[in-house]
Amino acid sequence: MDGINQKTYAAFSVVQHYAQLKLLQPAEEAILELFGDRWSSMKMLDIGVGGGRTTQHFAPLVAEYFGIDYSAEMVAACQKRFAASPTAPQIEVGDARDLSRFADNSFDFILFSFNGIDFVSHSDRLKVFQEIRRVGKPGGYFFFSSHNLQGLEREFEFRKHLSLNPITTYVNLVMFGILRLLNRAFTLDQLKAASHAIVRDESHNFRLKTYYVRPEAQLQQLDPNFSEIKVYSWRTGWPITDAEELRSNVDMWLYYLCVIK
Repeated sequence: MDGINQKTYAAFSVVQHYAQLKLLQPAEEAILELFGDRWSSMKMLDIGVGGGRTTQHFAPLVAEYFGIDYSAEMVAACQKRFAASPTAPQIEVGDARDLSRFADNSFDFILFSFNGIDFVSHSDRLKVFQEIRRVGKPGGYFFFSSHNLQGLEREFEFRKHLSLNPITTYVNLVMFGILRLLNRAFTLDQLKAASHAIVRDESHNFRLKTYYVRPEAQLQQLDPNFSEIKVYSWRTGWPITDAEELRSNVDMWLYYLCVIK
């Protein structure tokens, strides 16, 4: 799946889309505020920087910043974006599955935003977690977002797409039809029984294969390498502290803040 996804992230129109993004998501803003003055002493690795959306916010704050992306085209766009900066951030091509370019225990804070981890296979996903633990300092932090399988379940429900506005209903049902057509292998009941699933969703006109995971399953994946895991709503930036609330959450993606073991 990563070959198809990597090709998509090299496409000119997709690169241009990410190159113009500027705003942090609410959960990212919450973390930016949470660490406050501590940023100035942190060495940070920003994985999947794309066009530099997060770079512009985090790079000026931290003691040392490295940004990587597995798309050479994204890296070129990001480098161009900050070329005129007096202290241009270090941005280079790199793959989260193989961080051998970095030594063990190198970073205080590692960010993998905008669901970037969701575009590799399940086995590679687990490999990413292992690599991040290796290059992260014990007691350091890993912050990332991932698609929520519980949110996807709602997209597979026919009634969710109906509206009092007939035009809206028509558009919704066309998108619903494409989603179901491209994912004929899945029924709603199968999704409800799964811990994770890889689907063709609406992202970039259904070009991407995207990994969705149930929050409880995501916590289990993280347990071998991370501790003190906190989950944040991407929409509000608020932490989700109640287990039942997490099981019923239908945000399309969630953020996870982890302490590196």
